[in-house]
Amino acid sequence: MRSTSESSPSALDASTDRERLLVAPAVDRRTFRSLRYDADLVIVGGGLAGTCAAITAARAGVHVILVHDRPVLGGNSSSEVRLWVLGATAHMSNNNRWAREGGVVDEILVENTYRNPDGNPLIFDTVLLEKATAEPNLTVLLNTALVDVEMADGSGSRIERVSAFCSQNSTRYDIGGSLFLDSSGDGALAFLAGAAFRMGAESSSEFGEKFAPSDDYGHLLGHSIYFYSKDVGHPVRFTPPAFALSDLDSIPRARNFNTSEDGCRLWWIEWGGRLDTVHETETIKWRLWQVVYGVWNHLKNSGEFPDAENLTLEWVGTIPGKRESRRFEGLYMLRQDDVFGQTQHPDAVAYGGWSIDLHPADGVFSEKPGCNQLHSRGTYQIPYRCLVSRDVDNLFLAGRVMSASHVAFGSTRVMGTSAHCAQAVAVAAALCLRDGRLPGDLLEPGAMAELQRELLRRGQHIPQHALRDGDDLVGRARVSASSALALGSLPDNGSAVPLAEDRGQLLPLPAGPVPQLGLRLDVSEPTVLRVELRQGRRPDDYTPDQVLSGKEIRLDAGDDQLVKIDFDADLAEAGYATICLLANDQVAVRVSDQLVTGLVPLRHRRDQPEDPGTGCPGFEFWSPIRRPDGRNLALTLDPPVRVGDPSAVSNGVDRPTDATNAWIAEFDDPRPSLTLRWDDPIDLGRIELAFDTDFDHAMESVLYGQPEDAMPHCVRDFRVLSGERVLAEVHDHHQSRWALTLDEVVSTDELTIEVDAVNGAAPAAIFSVRCYSDQDARILRRGGDGRP
Repeated sequence: MRSTSESSPSALDASTDRERLLVAPAVDRRTFRSLRYDADLVIVGGGLAGTCAAITAARAGVHVILVHDRPVLGGNSSSEVRLWVLGATAHMSNNNRWAREGGVVDEILVENTYRNPDGNPLIFDTVLLEKATAEPNLTVLLNTALVDVEMADGSGSRIERVSAFCSQNSTRYDIGGSLFLDSSGDGALAFLAGAAFRMGAESSSEFGEKFAPSDDYGHLLGHSIYFYSKDVGHPVRFTPPAFALSDLDSIPRARNFNTSEDGCRLWWIEWGGRLDTVHETETIKWRLWQVVYGVWNHLKNSGEFPDAENLTLEWVGTIPGKRESRRFEGLYMLRQDDVFGQTQHPDAVAYGGWSIDLHPADGVFSEKPGCNQLHSRGTYQIPYRCLVSRDVDNLFLAGRVMSASHVAFGSTRVMGTSAHCAQAVAVAAALCLRDGRLPGDLLEPGAMAELQRELLRRGQHIPQHALRDGDDLVGRARVSASSALALGSLPDNGSAVPLAEDRGQLLPLPAGPVPQLGLRLDVSEPTVLRVELRQGRRPDDYTPDQVLSGKEIRLDAGDDQLVKIDFDADLAEAGYATICLLANDQVAVRVSDQLVTGLVPLRHRRDQPEDPGTGCPGFEFWSPIRRPDGRNLALTLDPPVRVGDPSAVSNGVDRPTDATNAWIAEFDDPRPSLTLRWDDPIDLGRIELAFDTDFDHAMESVLYGQPEDAMPHCVRDFRVLSGERVLAEVHDHHQSRWALTLDEVVSTDELTIEVDAVNGAAPAAIFSVRCYSDQDARILRRGGDGRP
């Protein structure tokens, strides 16, 4: 890193003179100022993927330089484009439960929800900027574009340095690094380094992908530009620019425009998939501007929208949001079968869960639907091999440029997934730097196991993986609690919800006989209600297509009827099951205001038909109901089900999967506490806790309003004690993770977490407690010379 010295008095005097007047004589030529930087990891591209990678790596001890060609971080999620951040939660519209990405991207989304529940994109900018600039190991160069790459002498397969230019300060940067990450969207770094890439769509035969698009559909996704409008309380006249599209008849979906939708809800204002989405971006932008201003002219001046009279155009994007351009070839190329087949990869480091979401290349001018979305049954693993360049030895790939076929890219391209993959790269970089390895070396089984372990320690969820951490002292402790929830009932303190559609309740159940279920029903006239007990194909599969038992319940008219149901079924192993109440217009079911970690109310939204032609699996969508409407069923279970055992805090999983994976206190516990005891004193240097911020809740970063600022399941006020000594007292907590590094190592044989308050109507819950003797959580640690 570049260093500066303090100014001498004479230098200050000269500076004062220069402030009065700078007179520069003529010379033959000048060059821009040049600064030379060196770092461990150089990241090109500060979209959400690059930003999350930079923060993650910096926290792991890596010296990072982040080069970004825009004035703010975030890329498509920034205030320049204003697209919401989404990933595997998929707007809570499919069967991916507890699927919000973990690690830094989760921290950012949770913080944004807390500060910015209304989804102001400018506030989201500040969250990203604050998180990045808080890291002393991270240097952020905004408005700085990559212009050249220097490869190592004698090696065409290793990047030595890059050069970049900032037009705002007329400075050229010469930046060296040991490792490089391309998260630039268009793959500028990998392109200049000569790495193999693809643009367009593979044929169906290359990877056996039945969803590969036809020539008529097109082989690239286009760009979009959005607009915001505002009611100013008085009539506003609009005169369209000369370039505005005058003939909306050329837009088949023009009838769908209305005054109530703006921002990224107009994602289908898209175009450019028939063009070169790198080199013709400016052409695409101008065409999209024509469309946007033509649409606004139609809303304001057609006479069809009287409610538009007081509306003004508040904002129009000045750069398009890009969906697709270059995809670079890694050590493996993700494909359709990996998504729909939910392939298990030995080098899994992240996951996806958005649909395979392809758009017609003609975009807004196409006669075809704006998108074709095909969902998998659940989340799928993403292997590390997709994030490592096949051709350049010290180059990682993340974001839109990662190694995937066009079809699989239709799912991986969304920002939550991209950021999650980039965080895996960041931790991999730290391990490479510590051990003097190259990215491909981490595929050795022992190295990969360590990478996965370090990711899990940092909150990075990997499906079907649990943290097994030999350094965590909690594994040697006896864990007890003031209480542990045995779920016998959820109180009938909500409303009665008509069964106009199938409704469900996702419950964790033990192996063995299924408890008797009690429901409270209001019945308008005699009828028969069908109630089914369903499961997925494995304990953590939430697509309920396996009917274990079904009962026809004859009901007489009357309100507040307690109906008890014996399913006469046994579960071979513990796991989640869904209580399904099939639609019945004569019945309303009572619901509860009580929230519980790991319990989710569902509704049967729609079905995805099986399609052998595209390879699409067929199943029903049983999706969560968003709060404030999302309420659990008021129910009884006999015998009660233990759902919150204290031992869960050491099982290595920080969210519900095939169980709640949490200690959960009883509803009436006046002072919930969790205690760890060791037979012999331990040296305690660091404590880490994981709380429930409802990983099932999609925290769209902009436009969507969120019903709460802090997630109601999350512990708000708590203290941590070693015996009688208070180590920490925390108020107004709202994050998924909390860590305490002690100033001095403490010798103790007992640690207690006392909970004083939760953010909402849920009992106290903790996913994990981890204790380490080592006070330093970094992977890469420096000696006195700054070297590992």
